[in-house]
Amino acid sequence: MASSSVRRGVSRLSHLLQNTSPLASSAHSCSGRCPGLSSGELAPFGSRMASSQIVRNRMKSVKSIQKITKAMKMVAASKLRGVQVKAENSRGFWQPFVALLGDHPDIESKKNVILTISSDRGLCGGINSTSVKFSKAMFTLSASEEPAKYVILGEKGKVQLQRDSKKNIQMVVTDIQKMPINFTQISMIADEILKNVEFDTIKIIYNKFGSVVSFLPSVATIPSPEVIARESEAGGKLEQLESYEIEGGDSKAEVLQNLSEFQFAAMLFNASLENACSEQGARMSAMDSSTRNASEMLEKLTLKYNRSRQASITTELIEIISGAAALEAAS
Repeated sequence: MASSSVRRGVSRLSHLLQNTSPLASSAHSCSGRCPGLSSGELAPFGSRMASSQIVRNRMKSVKSIQKITKAMKMVAASKLRGVQVKAENSRGFWQPFVALLGDHPDIESKKNVILTISSDRGLCGGINSTSVKFSKAMFTLSASEEPAKYVILGEKGKVQLQRDSKKNIQMVVTDIQKMPINFTQISMIADEILKNVEFDTIKIIYNKFGSVVSFLPSVATIPSPEVIARESEAGGKLEQLESYEIEGGDSKAEVLQNLSEFQFAAMLFNASLENACSEQGARMSAMDSSTRNASEMLEKLTLKYNRSRQASITTELIEIISGAAALEAAS
């Protein structure tokens, strides 16, 4: 009995709505379809529709971002494997120099140059910030009669270090990460740096690759030929060089010059590859975190949208049933 009366009430309510004036009908349509009206001009049904549309648009945006982060993670993973093999092979270049000369970052020198290796692209976590902070710390520790100078490889390091106007940036090389890294190209960059920079020691700051989620800020010290000769003759940290004999027509100064230049190129080559590995690993980790965050946000937005939709349907049913009961009571 009750259900039949409700159906009759709904039928009569629909008949009344269909017989309303065109002006009232158009106003009702506009309130439900025109989200551009102010909140005071919108009917409750129109407000709910506008709110649901905003949530749907945000869900679409989050889904698009999630697709991009997934794609970037896959691209970084494919690049990482190729660069990692090169980095592991490049370690054989600088290991003989460490065995011969050692690595002494505390060698006393007046002209210190800090060479910071960074990336040209972002979205790779805090890898560039770590290099910059480490470089600033080395700048403070390298204080001597003449202030240390910066040589920057990578656009991101350049931008971050130039924020501090007190830092003396000698030279900027930016395209190292945009081209395939090979020893010939790194040697050309090393020659260009040596021609334009006067130094006693060059400290190369880079991120040494450990794993996809681990990289270690590291420093490699390259002394000049004059510092090598001074330390070896004075019986300092490089005194073992005096036990070697020089064969051929080259003088000791020429041998030390060639040794220092080749050591710098080898260390720069390995440091560039290690930093490239760390960059791709950090980008993989950052994009993976972004993808997970997007999934969590989609779950929350879906729940919010479903609740809003359910509340809208419940409200409309209550209005219909209330209207039907009112018509039945009036009749």
